Amino acid sequence: MNSVVALDSLLDARRLWRGQPQARPSSRQPTGFPALDAVLPSGGWPEAALSEALLPLDGIGELALLWPTLARLTQAGGLVALVAPPYLPFPAAWANAGVRLDRLQVVRAEPRDAAWAAEQCLRSAACAAVLCWPQQPDDRTLRRLQLAAETGQCLGLALRPSSAAAHASPAALRLALEVRPPQLRVLKCRGGNPPARPLSWPLPVGESPAPPNDPRTAVPDRA
Repeated sequence: MNSVVALDSLLDARRLWRGQPQARPSSRQPTGFPALDAVLPSGGWPEAALSEALLPLDGIGELALLWPTLARLTQAGGLVALVAPPYLPFPAAWANAGVRLDRLQVVRAEPRDAAWAAEQCLRSAACAAVLCWPQQPDDRTLRRLQLAAETGQCLGLALRPSSAAAHASPAALRLALEVRPPQLRVLKCRGGNPPARPLSWPLPVGESPAPPNDPRTAVPDRA
């Protein structure tokens, strides 16, 4: 049987070469929250990829998490698509958050067609970001959304229930919002290990666009 040789001794004798990890390029898509950017490997949203925010219930500030990014993209002239939102967006709240309404497109779709519509928007290369609410998607559907975001070089954002955390996902980034206690956890981040400690929620910002639980942010549209 061959003897076991300590790895350190091979390195010291220069008989084994250790490669240097390649630094990942910084993201051009900051979240707008310095505390969150600081714990993400690229310093922001993964580019041309799907990111998920997992929620225990609606209306806990999930839009406030996304508004800084959507405002920045629309102010730069980018088009943002909302695919089959469960609530009808309230224009004044989105405008107060800095989102250009003329660069915001709401796509109405039946639940069975919502994932397909989101995939087409992501793949089109016409959108800077696509926000969707996939209903019980299977692994194949999520992989198609991830691939579409890569193909269209688009920022994909999906809002899903917290129960989805029990299942694997091809999304490059998975964030979980919690209310008891209020905190944000990074469950998965491509290119690095998730931080062990959660972040306080709502995330501290220099100037919040709107209170996270402001009832004016949306009106039900469940019909």
